[in-house]
Amino acid sequence: MESSVTRPNYSPFIRLDPADNVMVARMPVPQGTAAPGEGIVTLQDVPAGHKVAARHIAKGEAVRKYDTVIGYASEDLEPGTWIHSHNILFDDVEKDYAYGRDYRPTAFVPKPERATFQGIRRPDGRIATRNYVGVFTLGPAGGAAARKIAAHFTPDRLAGFPMVDGVAPFVQERGEGMERSGEAMAVLRRTIGGTLRHANTAGALIIASAAEANGLEEFLVEQGLVRGPTLQTLVLEETGGMRRAVEGGIAAVRAMLPAANDCRRESVSAEHLIIGMQCGGSDGFSGLSANPALGVAMDTLIRHGGTAILSETSEIFGVEHTLTARAVTPEVGQKLVERMNWWLAHSEGLDTQINGRVSPGNNAGGLANVLEKSLGGSKKGGSTGLMAVYEYAEPVTAQGFVFMDTPGYDPVAATGQIAGGANMIIFTTGRGSCFGSLPAPTMKLASNTPMYERMHADMDLNCGLVIDGEETLEQAGARIFAQLLRHASGEKTKSELAGVGTNEFVPWPLGVTA
Repeated sequence: MESSVTRPNYSPFIRLDPADNVMVARMPVPQGTAAPGEGIVTLQDVPAGHKVAARHIAKGEAVRKYDTVIGYASEDLEPGTWIHSHNILFDDVEKDYAYGRDYRPTAFVPKPERATFQGIRRPDGRIATRNYVGVFTLGPAGGAAARKIAAHFTPDRLAGFPMVDGVAPFVQERGEGMERSGEAMAVLRRTIGGTLRHANTAGALIIASAAEANGLEEFLVEQGLVRGPTLQTLVLEETGGMRRAVEGGIAAVRAMLPAANDCRRESVSAEHLIIGMQCGGSDGFSGLSANPALGVAMDTLIRHGGTAILSETSEIFGVEHTLTARAVTPEVGQKLVERMNWWLAHSEGLDTQINGRVSPGNNAGGLANVLEKSLGGSKKGGSTGLMAVYEYAEPVTAQGFVFMDTPGYDPVAATGQIAGGANMIIFTTGRGSCFGSLPAPTMKLASNTPMYERMHADMDLNCGLVIDGEETLEQAGARIFAQLLRHASGEKTKSELAGVGTNEFVPWPLGVTA
């Protein structure tokens, strides 16, 4: 059977923009392979997702992908040369923030015509996509008890409560050995409080220790929380130790289940969806398929009144000016630049991504440096106006496309988005990922077909059909939007079916988490 590389008139390379001086290998390409219509022959083997010089590139000349500078040639590069981190120099590029220059008001779909899904309406009007009872800790001391309490509620024990998706532990290691006041404690409390108040959290039990810096009563007052039938607290020392704490916690959660179960799904507008966008294990295809296809889907969601949260501040470095140009006001754009400057100051001199390095997996997948990774990652954000910028775990109140300042580490970033109100996470990956999240579920998109087939049990949708030439970005975006509505209506994602998400509640330990 003839391979696709040798098939007549089939190019093994993808040209992304006429102004580019590189092309991307659609598949592994052997040395000596001709690119139809380009007049070049590969001078080395080129791995899938990697770049090849489309013309002569002089030493010091900008290397352009998507008509955007991703670095500078470290030597003269002949046409057909494999281009990667070994012959691209990383350097920051001059940016014109052009606040609001490209902002255009969104053309919204009329309300009667907006897409719908089957959501759970809370008494305060918020819409849930899932229905969990959570067992929360304020510090490390309560972790074992919280996990034991949650583990007690097996599917058999929840069979009489069909509307309850589960009892989940939200255990974290902060809250002790840290300053009792200040920004780090404020961020921790905001994250726990936001997740506890989340629309998908129908009831909550808080496990605390009298010795922790994150004191229970201070936490409740600061977060405006009041004990009641669906918010109970338990202090380990006051209950008589671990065994009695677990017994008391099980009884408290059991008492919440009837109220948590007293709900139903109903048809609601897609305007109630708040999507946290994530990428992890990115490769050279992520910015060509999964990320821009997600951007198409989020543009659609926003036209239907919904909200999309882009995050991972260190992973938009180098392209932040493309977002500030879309800002609804100069103040919104300036806030994004302020958060980027914070990252640059706190990362100075460190071997972190914002200083040019990407992970070994990113590098092996074809990403030469952070500029190239940022270029692809930002495409998740689509094309609509940037309506607001939030600090980590702040409540997201604006509708439309917004940004939340988070690290690039997936569990930390998604935890902040969910604490801010995201009721679904959509996660793109090229190398593969087993990530999941609670109480908002994660839907995962594969950037390429080989990985999707290899990790089919973990991937919800294959965007590799775009790379294969079988689908357009618009078609892939339409599939993502349709499947999003199904998952928001209760259809389980692959990570939910795998039981993943109980270990991914990771509040930001403030500082540089790269």
